[in-house]
Amino acid sequence: LYPLSFIEFLEACNETALVQLLKDRNQNTFQLLKEKYIERLKQYYFVGGMPEAVRCFVESSDFSAVREIQKDLIDYYRQDFSKHAQTAIIPRLNMVWQSIPMQLAKENKKFFYGQIKQGARAKDFELAIQWLLDCGLIHKVHCVSKPYLPLISYCDFSAFKIYLHDIGLLSAMSNLSSKTLLEGNEIFTEFKGALTEQFVLQQLVAQNDSQLYYYSTPNSRMEIDFLMQVEDHIIPLEVKAEENLRAKSLVTFYQKYSCPICVRTSMSDYRRQDWILNIPLYEISLLEDLVKETFR
Repeated sequence: LYPLSFIEFLEACNETALVQLLKDRNQNTFQLLKEKYIERLKQYYFVGGMPEAVRCFVESSDFSAVREIQKDLIDYYRQDFSKHAQTAIIPRLNMVWQSIPMQLAKENKKFFYGQIKQGARAKDFELAIQWLLDCGLIHKVHCVSKPYLPLISYCDFSAFKIYLHDIGLLSAMSNLSSKTLLEGNEIFTEFKGALTEQFVLQQLVAQNDSQLYYYSTPNSRMEIDFLMQVEDHIIPLEVKAEENLRAKSLVTFYQKYSCPICVRTSMSDYRRQDWILNIPLYEISLLEDLVKETFR
């Protein structure tokens, strides 16, 4: 059971026409309603998919009231740590939980134990991370050394990124205002990438229960945000927060591994350019279907 996906958020907001267009995959009409999709997408970045937060937003359109609900939820989670976890790991649970926005704010979003606490080691926090994972409060995305089938065979269990289970809670823990998300802010530019990755992961997991990985070279000069398996193919996915279509890492990855199709998701319109498939962020839940169409 996951928080409401973007499509479910649209349904809750009575945007039946927008939902039906997504189901019909009519790309020409998408472009006509692009601004409406983006408006709702930015709202979803703030509200997220926790049912009570969505209900509050639908009934009142009050972002302040939504934020209060999100803060209450975060407090409830912390109380649950002390109620249900072993006493010895409670402080470490709180430290891991509170470090996630900071970890995602880095350009290199790999999880570093040293950013939780100076001198921290894996063995000190592994149980805390597993507890959060087992409770469904986080998603753990492992790095793979090679993009070959099956991906899990090339998984580096010591290298991973951690995302929250809900984008609205990530916004709340990061103290992002509705104005910053809806109107934009230059200071917000770097974290916008983290929030967009959180959104993409959340949609793919909720829609298809997808198992996602990421790829990075040992020197970190090339990184692919996500890798996933669609049928018998490895699909690299690069995430862009705006309409920036530069894809240096994706080009390098394609040249090295000759994937049948590479996917870039951004605010730009849907288009197929040779080996690159650009999917708008508001359509990302359709990724598997759109990729499969390219194989036919």
